[in-house]
Amino acid sequence: MATQGTATVDFGTGGSDASVGVTGQGSITTANLAEAWMSGDASSNNLAGAAAAEGLQAYAGAITNAVGFTITVKCPFGLAFGQYKVNWVWN
Repeated sequence: MATQGTATVDFGTGGSDASVGVTGQGSITTANLAEAWMSGDASSNNLAGAAAAEGLQAYAGAITNAVGFTITVKCPFGLAFGQYKVNWVWN
């Protein structure tokens, strides 16, 4: 079964990209695959659906054995502000 969860990425006061580390993944190796996508759920300072409205795109990579991986979120049009929820899975 795949391991899954949700992370929060923070663009702060504005940025074209932001990243968050997913740690605590003791059995992950560089042979595994990780995937991330925007959740669509509300965060502490953005409404549900805001990520889709802004066209945010999430990518997972940079796997570190027995540690985790990094999720990067890009805003292709201008700047994004605040926090967004990102779903992830690896197997």
